[in-house]
Amino acid sequence: MSGEELDCKTESFGFRAGLGGESRSVLVYCPTKTLPFREDDITSHGWNLTRAGAWGTARAYMDRLGAGVGIVCLQDANEKEITEAEALLGYGNSRFRWIAILDLAFLKSAVANHLISECCLDFHVVPVDVPRLLHSLGHALGMANLSRVRPQQSVENRFEKNIVGTSQAIKATFRRIAKISQSDAPVLIQGETGTGKELCALAIHAHSSRTSHPFVAVNCGALPDKLIQSELFGHEKGAFTGAHQRKIGRIEAAEGGTLFLDEIGDLSLDLQVNLLRVLQGGTYERVGGTETMHADIRVIAATHVNIEKAVGEKRFREDLYYRLNVLNLEVPPLRAREGDVTALARHWFDMFAAEKNPQVRGFSRDAFIALSQHTWPGNVRELINRVRRAMVMCERQLIGPEDLGLDYVGSYRDVPVEETLAEARERAEREAICEAIEKSGGNLSRSARSLGVSRVTLYRLLDKYQIAHRLPRD
Repeated sequence: MSGEELDCKTESFGFRAGLGGESRSVLVYCPTKTLPFREDDITSHGWNLTRAGAWGTARAYMDRLGAGVGIVCLQDANEKEITEAEALLGYGNSRFRWIAILDLAFLKSAVANHLISECCLDFHVVPVDVPRLLHSLGHALGMANLSRVRPQQSVENRFEKNIVGTSQAIKATFRRIAKISQSDAPVLIQGETGTGKELCALAIHAHSSRTSHPFVAVNCGALPDKLIQSELFGHEKGAFTGAHQRKIGRIEAAEGGTLFLDEIGDLSLDLQVNLLRVLQGGTYERVGGTETMHADIRVIAATHVNIEKAVGEKRFREDLYYRLNVLNLEVPPLRAREGDVTALARHWFDMFAAEKNPQVRGFSRDAFIALSQHTWPGNVRELINRVRRAMVMCERQLIGPEDLGLDYVGSYRDVPVEETLAEARERAEREAICEAIEKSGGNLSRSARSLGVSRVTLYRLLDKYQIAHRLPRD
């Protein structure tokens, strides 16, 4: 094949399949000084090479491009360089396409096999067949560009229907939920009361392979010790007084799906032993029965207590703790979710719109200040409680701090509070009206003229912002 024919073939993979003629740049990661090919052999066909000898430099280049093509040279590489190459190729940029160049002897090793099969689109052995390498580069560029234009749903957007928030703390939680969802291992969710631990468990289940099967929740702290064993494992007819028929337990009801054990820290030591058996062997027996049942479930447990401290105090079995804590998720308290309070307040206002006093339209600026300044010991559950109560009891158009049962210090000029465009427009309009009235000494006719509106319009605005009753009428 001639050079022109090869270049045309490369272009078909790179530019045309690459959707839009992206830059034909190649990152060459080569820890050693000597490249296994002549640069001119590649650049003469329209490719731009950027060489990096350190993996940190190469990673920075990958971050800047987002998607692209890389060549990793592993001939004569020592163990440290191979480890760094593996870290680079395994770095969280799934839209970079790698081509490996290595010695034939190294290709036969388990390390090379793993590295190439898991992280590389293609590989070459030295001496390099340049025409074939050019073909691989064109193919890799086309694949990289396809990944560049493929719609990428952010981790945050995946969970926005379940959990409201845009703070860095909740975004980190989203990312952790996304990773946990891909596994089937037990999960321990910890966090203060009211942070939304069950909501996180639901999100994990909804994005897991078990999403089409049941999600069964059990509040271990709400059931008496005498009943919780029957609730979890079920019972046979006649197992105890009142057991008139067989009953399946929550574990059996969750078959194929997820069993969520809320407040696991309140479970008695006797029940902890039985639960440990389910986690270890996947088997259990109904109360009063002898048949061994097999459980195909994923267990997610949650608690607000310090489980490690409970283990140290012999209130929680250490072996059960390690069985549950394979994967863990710490749900941040509301006070650590900067900026989320106002978004959550608006969300719950919309959710419970049918319950509100008809004249209530939203929150005042002072209400948002008070919301932002409160420490929220009850977290999101407390916020929901205060918002719902205020929506019913408020007798004005805008909910104030007193309706929420909160105090506040300062004004909105002192505390940065997130606001919508409509809220900013209303605030500016209200301030302009008050200033015009103050300058006119309370004369509404002069105030209306200075504002460029009719007197009727001014009266309507005074009523809208609830300031008419405070002003003298002329």
